[in-house]
Amino acid sequence: MAERIRVLLVDDHAVVRQGLRSFLELQPDIEVVGEAAGARDGVQLAARLSPDVVLMDLLMPDEDGVDAIRALRDVAPRVRVLVLTSYLDDTHVFAAVQAGAAGYLLKDVQPDALADGIRQVSQGLAVLHPTIAARLMNRTGRPPSLADFTQRERDVLKLLAEGLSNKEMASRLFISEKTVKTHISNVLQKLGVADRTQAALLAVRQRLVD
Repeated sequence: MAERIRVLLVDDHAVVRQGLRSFLELQPDIEVVGEAAGARDGVQLAARLSPDVVLMDLLMPDEDGVDAIRALRDVAPRVRVLVLTSYLDDTHVFAAVQAGAAGYLLKDVQPDALADGIRQVSQGLAVLHPTIAARLMNRTGRPPSLADFTQRERDVLKLLAEGLSNKEMASRLFISEKTVKTHISNVLQKLGVADRTQAALLAVRQRLVD
């Protein structure tokens, strides 16, 4: 059996931590190894427990989450931080990403998408809410290019533009539908769009597909 992804929860609201724990412990490949109600305690626990992923809110009474992300780079450099917050303003978004966050999701995220985000972050991938990805892209001023995508993501993007369903993509690429969904999620994030129709249109407009 593969090792489970070890997650540390850092949020000052006990009810949020309880809800996250209850859901994540239902995932066969995810284990919640600890909780912290503040940023400082979160950093200390991460240094002691060495989780794979820290799921962290940004605004907490004792310290800003962005400062905690920076501190984690020193005391637990292998830990990946996935921000889970209610704040979508540019100040928080850009500060968190610049501090080293591997992902940024909002608390209205669907539970399954959150679990997938944890998995992706643990594998070294970036996970961004589509709106945030678009803002980051606009800030850099650089449109997406084929170099931003893995070969498999390019394959999925091409089939998206052809209008294939997830099941048809899975059959064509000889992969599972679950894997297709993961690739589509990554493609949407990198393009900064919210759905597959927008992705297909943008891919054609930017000449990312034939």
